[in-house]
Amino acid sequence: MQLIKAIIRPNKVDEVKEALEKIGVSGMTVTEVRGHGQQKGHTAVYRGKEYAVSLLPKMSIETVVADSAVDMTIRAIATAARTGEIGDGRVFVTPVALSYKIRTGERES
Repeated sequence: MQLIKAIIRPNKVDEVKEALEKIGVSGMTVTEVRGHGQQKGHTAVYRGKEYAVSLLPKMSIETVVADSAVDMTIRAIATAARTGEIGDGRVFVTPVALSYKIRTGERES
């Protein structure tokens, strides 16, 4: 099993969710996060004063998939989230050694 974590633009969440559902990925966790990568933020004007906004709103989507589904899942996320602009996001893949269902105590590896 692999944990796939994608940091994407907030306006792309629904498209990514639909793309994952199409390939059979059903469970996911979506979290609002803030951060920056290459783009390093931007400036904004509020009440006539200019401010540097360095932590931009992003969304984090996490899902656990079988090893055989990793490449397909990454492709689905990247295709749905891509705009071609700086700030499209990043996908991280981490091995999952064990998983436990809280309700039943069932262990999966």
